[in-house]
Amino acid sequence: MGSGQRGPSDRPALARLLPVPPESFAAEYWDRAALFTRAAGLGDGLDDLFSADAVDELVTRRGLRTPFARMAKAGVLLDPARYTAPGGLGAEIADQVSADKVLDELSAGATLVLQGLHRTWPPLAEFARALAADLGHPVQVNAYITPAAERGFDPHYDVHDVFVIQVQGEKRWRIHPPVHSRPLRDQPWSGHRGEVETQARNLPAIDEVFRPGDVLYLPRGWIHSATALGGTSIHLTIGVAALTRHDVLREVLAAATADESLRAALPLGVDLTDAATVAALVGAAVDDLARFARAEPGPDATVGRRLHARVRDSARPEPVAPLATSAAAAALHEATTVSLRRGLDARLETDSGPGRSSGPTTVSLVLSGKRVTLPAEAADALAQVLTGQTTQAGGLTGLDSASSLVVARRLVREGVLVVR
Repeated sequence: MGSGQRGPSDRPALARLLPVPPESFAAEYWDRAALFTRAAGLGDGLDDLFSADAVDELVTRRGLRTPFARMAKAGVLLDPARYTAPGGLGAEIADQVSADKVLDELSAGATLVLQGLHRTWPPLAEFARALAADLGHPVQVNAYITPAAERGFDPHYDVHDVFVIQVQGEKRWRIHPPVHSRPLRDQPWSGHRGEVETQARNLPAIDEVFRPGDVLYLPRGWIHSATALGGTSIHLTIGVAALTRHDVLREVLAAATADESLRAALPLGVDLTDAATVAALVGAAVDDLARFARAEPGPDATVGRRLHARVRDSARPEPVAPLATSAAAAALHEATTVSLRRGLDARLETDSGPGRSSGPTTVSLVLSGKRVTLPAEAADALAQVLTGQTTQAGGLTGLDSASSLVVARRLVREGVLVVR
């Protein structure tokens, strides 16, 4: 995330989690340091995101299956058979969460983890979508439900950044600085187990009892453990799979398969035990990669699209109800207000068609998994749609009222526009 000149209103989801403006967070804490905030230091609270009632709803009525739920005790994951069961006639799938079994395991001191809540709980799906847009990095959400005086997991670090939100009860968190800073996704804490255990015995950087509404930001690599106090504790962990320079290099290397010189074989009889020979090979490969990266046209657009896809795919766009959407499209009239579906990833492309030189003949909205193609006369209307502004179905730019209504109806049916 860049520091820029934006204020809280430009990153409203992120601003809800911070006691400082987002640009100050970007400069002082992001990817650098932990930040703990009492609920009183945050504006309107976070009660709308999750609750104990939400846990009961998900466990008893939503038909959750593994891996959307898991349980652990004393740092060890439980066999899913201990908290799942078939759902009965017509729903015999064996890995459905069993409310009865979950109750038994919670009573015995196990922690319940509800995973992927950005897919299963609407308020968190909306918030995660907005937060991913604010951060420019992929986001996921889990909840941890821990009985009193129990610790779900031993001291460890994560390979992603987290925002922790205490929802119910109290939990004592001990936070220690990294022993392996900025770990990549293939560098888990278990590879530094001894160092982590030693660091966890030292004086913590943060030792706080979290209460409802308190928020912690923790960069990847920071060591942490938590123990519930005085009743069942519920907290949310918003995981941020921060994109790194290493990710950029990986994508450049992936794009470099198009360069013939980088696909060339090493010399016949090459001695890979000779340091000078290997140094020359490394130098030549790096030079050729740099040449490829700086060429015109370079891999920038491809790299950008592939990294952007990771952010896009981490959060679904605003949901559309198939039957209600079909009915809304049929009932659309010129005065109906519509706007772009929130979180939808779309870009505009024009096409002159094969063998034509008289200008564009069609224009398309390219979406994830499909494209919506319209006559070129709709280009200004589609550009207007992509601004996100709310407009009347009969008032799209560059089209008369009847044509605008036809285009708007098509875009509603395609899940691009939604009725507001």
